[in-house]
Amino acid sequence: MVEARHSIIGTQSGSEFEAEALWNRVRSRLREACGDAVFRSWFDGLGFDRLDGSTAVMTAPTRFTREWVVNNYASELRNAWRQEQDSVLAVDIILRSAPAVDAPVAVVAAPAVVADDSAVKLAYDRAADSRPRVDSVEDDEEFTLGSPLDPRFTFENFVVGKPNELAYAAARRVAESHEAPVGCNPLFLHGGVGLGKTHLMHALAWQIRRENPERRVLYMSAEKFMYQFIRALRFKDTMPFKEKLRSVDVLMIDDVQFISGKDSTQEEFFHTFNALIDQKKQLIISGDRSPSDLEGIEERIRSRLGWGLVADVHTTTYELRLGILQSKAEKLEGIEVPCKVLEFLASKITSNVRELEGALNRVVAHSTLVGSTISVESTQEVLKDLLRANDRHITIEDIQKAVALHYNIKLTEMHSARRSRVVARPRQVAMYLAKKLTTKSLPEIGRKFGGKDHTTVMHAVKRIEELRESDSDLSTDINILSRALES
Repeated sequence: MVEARHSIIGTQSGSEFEAEALWNRVRSRLREACGDAVFRSWFDGLGFDRLDGSTAVMTAPTRFTREWVVNNYASELRNAWRQEQDSVLAVDIILRSAPAVDAPVAVVAAPAVVADDSAVKLAYDRAADSRPRVDSVEDDEEFTLGSPLDPRFTFENFVVGKPNELAYAAARRVAESHEAPVGCNPLFLHGGVGLGKTHLMHALAWQIRRENPERRVLYMSAEKFMYQFIRALRFKDTMPFKEKLRSVDVLMIDDVQFISGKDSTQEEFFHTFNALIDQKKQLIISGDRSPSDLEGIEERIRSRLGWGLVADVHTTTYELRLGILQSKAEKLEGIEVPCKVLEFLASKITSNVRELEGALNRVVAHSTLVGSTISVESTQEVLKDLLRANDRHITIEDIQKAVALHYNIKLTEMHSARRSRVVARPRQVAMYLAKKLTTKSLPEIGRKFGGKDHTTVMHAVKRIEELRESDSDLSTDINILSRALES
C-alpha cells in the first residue's frame, strides 16, 4: 500500500489510471469527512490536475467555488490528501475555464494555496492581489459576480404547456430583442419551487449570448447578489461592485425572495434597479410569488418589480408532466422506460418538475445498478417514500390552520414575531409538523412563517423533539394533529 501511494509523485512517474484511482480515494475521504450534501455542493465539481512535487494541484469550475473551499474546507481537503499521499504538504486550487455556448471565456487566475489553516486566508488574498484586473464584465462575470449557467437549461430543452406558455413566450421575446422590449422591463417570472423559472432564466441568458453576443449578460442568484454586496462592504470595494452591476446590458436575479428582511441588500438592489431602468437596460427577476405577495420586501421594490411584465409559471398539468418525462426518456441512451411507467409517474408526482425528474432518475439508476427491468411495480417499490409524501398533499398552510385552530390562536400569529409562550409554542409545533409532514426545506418553511431564518426552524424542531420526551400532553397534541392532517 505504501509503495502504491508513493508511486505517483509527479505525473511523469505515474500512469493516468493510478492518478485517477488516487483522486477517487481522496474524494471518498472528503465525502466521509464532510457528508454527502457538502460534498455534492463544493467538492463534486473539483478536479485533479497533477501532483507537482509535494503539492497536489486541483481545479475548480468557478472562482466562487474555489474561494469557498479555501475559506471553509481547507483542513479537510489537505487532510484527505495527506491520508492517501503522505508526501503531499500543500494543495493548490486553480481555475479551469468553463465551457461556453459559442466560444470559451478567457480566465486569468492565480492559484489558491491550501497549506495550513493559519495561512489559508493570506494565501488567497495574495493570489487575489496578484491577479490582473479584468475590465470586461463579460469576461469576468461568471467567476466574480455571476453564477454559472447550466448548459442543459436551454429553450430547446424546455417543454412548453399551458401552465408555462406565457412565461416561455415572454422569455423568448426578451431573448430575441436587441434592446429591452416595451412592456417587458422588468420581466418578472414567478411560481412555486421546481416549476422551471431557473431553467427559463438560464435559457434566456444562453439565447442572448447566441443572438446578441455584444450584449453583456449577468446572471446571479439573489443569495449571490447579497454575498457579493456584503463582501464588497467588508473589503471597502463597493464602487467597483456598483460599476460592474450598472455596466451590464442584461441583469438577471434569480429567487429575489432570498433578500427578504435584508435591509442593506434591498437598498443596494433598489438603486441598481433604478440605475439600469434609467439606462434602458433589461432586468429579469424571478421569485416564488408575485411581486405584490413578496413578504419582507420593501413596498418601493415590490411596486417596481410589477412595472413591466409579470408572468406566472403555474403548477404543472398531467399532460405537461407526461411531456417532460417523455422528453427526458428520449434522451436516455440504451435505456427504455415503458409508457405505463411514465404515465404512472406523471399521475403520482405532482408537486414540481424537479421532483418529477428526480423520480425518473432514481428509477433509471436502480434499473442500471441492479440490472432489473423497469416496470410500474418496480417503480412503486423504488419510490415508495416519495409516493407516500405526494399522496399526503399536506401543505404548510394546512398545518398552520390546524395548529391555530387546535390551540385557539389567530392564524396571523403564525407569521408574527411575538414571543409569548401562548403564541411561540404553537408556532414551534407548526414548524415541527411542517418539517415532518412535508418535503419542504428549512428555508422554505421559514419563509412561510413570516420570513423566519432556517436556524429558527431548526431550533423549533429540536425543541419540540426534546419536549415530546418529557411532556406527555404536548406529545398527545402532536399525535392528534398528525392524524388529523394525514387522514
